[in-house]
Amino acid sequence: MAAPVRKAVFPVAGLGTRFLPASKAIPKEMLTVVDRPLIQHVVDEARAAGIEHFIFVTGRNKGAIEDHFDRQPELEQTLAARGKTVELEALLRDLPPPGETSFVRQQEPLGLGHAVWCARELVGREPFAVLLPDVLVQSKGKGCLAQMLDVYDAHGGNIIAVEPVPEADLKSYGVVSIGEGNGSIFPVNGMVEKPKPGTAPSNLTILGRYILQPEIFDILSAKETGAGGEIQITDAMIRLLATQDFHALKYEGRTFDCGSKLGFLLANVAYALDRPELRETLTAEIKKLI
Repeated sequence: MAAPVRKAVFPVAGLGTRFLPASKAIPKEMLTVVDRPLIQHVVDEARAAGIEHFIFVTGRNKGAIEDHFDRQPELEQTLAARGKTVELEALLRDLPPPGETSFVRQQEPLGLGHAVWCARELVGREPFAVLLPDVLVQSKGKGCLAQMLDVYDAHGGNIIAVEPVPEADLKSYGVVSIGEGNGSIFPVNGMVEKPKPGTAPSNLTILGRYILQPEIFDILSAKETGAGGEIQITDAMIRLLATQDFHALKYEGRTFDCGSKLGFLLANVAYALDRPELRETLTAEIKKLI
């Protein structure tokens, strides 16, 4: 039986340059989709999947993320005094219990692989999940990570979520090569980071959701750089693939790349339309705009 996945790593040290000037003083992960910060949406996905320990790899000027997942007695007292019990209950419900959050600094922007490596002591020698906060996955049923954990329970090893993208866009992603699969689950036999045009082994790109075995830390400790001069998690997974199984899951749901302005705007619209109290009015207002 595969060891349980109890911990999740959230790399949140990025500078958010694509959202300047909004991200100059506010971490991009704290930008809101409707009324919840991006990072809260991703933590919600992890909690729904049964994750017990949330590890944030932060950087300078990211204190707002720590504050968001902490108690605010003055605010709580004010809400209680004003009889705003619904708001207070929602606020407390979103907080992970004491001892379930940890924060570690990535002092230099050396890539996703380096950010994951920075969490090695907090993860320890057990399997763990990685969720990129730039990526929101809206699912009607189980969340993306919960779907991946179902695959992990069946196959063990390492699991990555994948989605098809147009061939012209493959050069911007990590791309997998797969074997014969069963429905939406495929064995992975190769990966390449940002392939040159015409060389991609498939049209399936790595989404930003991973379940990894702790041996990945041993590989990342070499701090070998790849595309862009950064320490790439894909390069480390390629090496791990030589000794461990990987499976790819074509998850059910829609992805929003909230690292881009268009993806962020689309996420706000899609998540708002999913709220019964907003859907009708928002639809009418959108029709007026177009």
